[in-house]
Amino acid sequence: MPTPPSFIQSGKRVLSIEQKAIENLVPSIDAKFDQACQLMLACTGRVVVTGMGKSGHIGHKIASTLASTGTPAFFVHPGEASHGDLGMITPNDVVLAISNSGNTNEIITILPLIKRMNASLISLTGDPKSRLALAANVNLNVTVEEEACPLGLAPTSSTTATLVMGDALAVALLEARGFTAEDFALSHPGGSLGRKLLLLVSDVMHSGTQIPVVKETTTVSEALLEMTRKGLGMTSIIDSDGRLTGIYTDGDLRRTLNQGLAIHNTSIREVMSDNATTVTQNRLAAEAVKIMEDNKINGLMVVDDTNKPIGALNMQDLLRAGVV
Repeated sequence: MPTPPSFIQSGKRVLSIEQKAIENLVPSIDAKFDQACQLMLACTGRVVVTGMGKSGHIGHKIASTLASTGTPAFFVHPGEASHGDLGMITPNDVVLAISNSGNTNEIITILPLIKRMNASLISLTGDPKSRLALAANVNLNVTVEEEACPLGLAPTSSTTATLVMGDALAVALLEARGFTAEDFALSHPGGSLGRKLLLLVSDVMHSGTQIPVVKETTTVSEALLEMTRKGLGMTSIIDSDGRLTGIYTDGDLRRTLNQGLAIHNTSIREVMSDNATTVTQNRLAAEAVKIMEDNKINGLMVVDDTNKPIGALNMQDLLRAGVV
């Protein structure tokens, strides 16, 4: 068994080789790269990514990255393409074919058909003189000096270089499209970013009979009953017109008790906080989190344009919604 230092040395050697492979890609970000981006940006169909073996795995990831950053894309297995799946490609599409050798049989087999339908072809190869590279409208050179595998057999540096080139294409297109964080969230509604950028206060807040609310003339003891019923650790206080005039929280209760006030006889108006921090229902839930953090509070009342309470939420609600 190798000793632990050998594992460390091997790991560092792999990183060094692959880092060099990435650095050597810089000259390939040239006029051809620009041309490839222009073809993909002008595409009125989809970017169809294809590749065999490890190149296919990398192709899947590139297609996924393109699709999630504003460039419609999907992956087609070249072996399946020659058995019916070629029908998924249209003249309006751009085909992004990946092959380190540039001579992968399954891809070479479908080249004449891609050409016949007049779909644009971009290739990512390690050999700019290969059949695939010469057939492409644009070839992006992803050649590497050596694989990180000491046998020079397992695709390692070459797949890394290809993946990085795919990322370069995706990000260049993202920037050209003016793709925003909100756009990204729309394609990732189930992810944490989607929740932060799409979820509104109205999606999280308690509303209707769930809102803790009492009138200014209510006693502290009655307000505590309302707080207990609604379970949000606070209650809003309203005037005779139903407008918010203050808020009373668990923290305010501790201060009331410390003052020795009689909770059955003291009106809530005497002990409430009259500078209640509020939020509107159309604000992002993530903004509500920031408001709470900035003000060092755990709850917020949601008000309408006339300052009437229409909702309430606390940090626990935002935690459950995955916003925090």
